[in-house]
Amino acid sequence: VQLQAYGGGLVQAGGALRLSCAVSGLTFGNSAIAWFRQAPGKEREGIACIVSDNDDTVYSDSVKGRFTISKDNANNVVYLQMNGLEPEDTAVYYCAVDPRGWGILVEYEFDYWGQGTQVTVSS
Repeated sequence: VQLQAYGGGLVQAGGALRLSCAVSGLTFGNSAIAWFRQAPGKEREGIACIVSDNDDTVYSDSVKGRFTISKDNANNVVYLQMNGLEPEDTAVYYCAVDPRGWGILVEYEFDYWGQGTQVTVSS
């Protein structure tokens, strides 16, 4: 199973970015797919998750209302649309898959991880 996250970059505060995560070697099936992020000097934080069999979504309080997670089942891609970006959103963003599909935003539930993509928000 391989995950490749891309779409990061430098954006001004208030701007938007869309991250993509291409998943190969596994069909979404009953899995849960999530985005985590890790800012410098901070622990990795789960921010958004989508449960594949019913499209239920979960968001952290820090991104709720600004970020939207979605997926393209035909192409095995998960997206994270990020609007209203703030300097505090600067981090490396990772996608991850939980094949059991629990939809809980904790690292130990996720077996497969992508390599991360850098998002930098300037003030």
